[in-house]
Amino acid sequence: MAFDELRSNTKAQVLLGLIFGIIFGFLLQKGGVASYDVILGQLLLTDFTVVQIMMTAILVGMIGIYIMKAAGFVHLHTKVGSVGATVIGGLIFGAGFAVLGYCPGTAGAAVGSGALDALVGMIGIVIGAGIFARLYPRLDRKVLNRGIFPAETIPELLGVRAAFIVPVVAVLIVAVLFLLRMIGF
Repeated sequence: MAFDELRSNTKAQVLLGLIFGIIFGFLLQKGGVASYDVILGQLLLTDFTVVQIMMTAILVGMIGIYIMKAAGFVHLHTKVGSVGATVIGGLIFGAGFAVLGYCPGTAGAAVGSGALDALVGMIGIVIGAGIFARLYPRLDRKVLNRGIFPAETIPELLGVRAAFIVPVVAVLIVAVLFLLRMIGF
């Protein structure tokens, strides 16, 4: 299948998304971040496995997306953020994380490895998503659009090209990963 055909084939895109989602979940599991003890260690600042894996994922994803965008393989469709949406999202995510002990990604990986507590949590995530969807029109009118951010991306905010930001952020991530390794995390 040619790339242009893939771009217009919704079913193929969904299938690819599912395949890469499964691979990502598998890698989360293999990396150990689907373990409640590892997540608790991260929250207690005694185990930085989660930070290391997520920063590595951000690094690979950021570089990959930048290369694909530069080559014309992807077109980004960003959404303007806001203080209101960030606060509501942070509260929902934080409350769920505090109660469950997993974020949605690690909960999915934990379910895949047979963790019953994560399965119960995933049911809660689905119920919570339904409640949020039901309340969305009201939240959108009253809260989510408060304090609109002045730009959609960091390069736009700083008035520079992404070709400048990506290497700088990549170096910072590698430096943090190196520092964590040096201090024994």
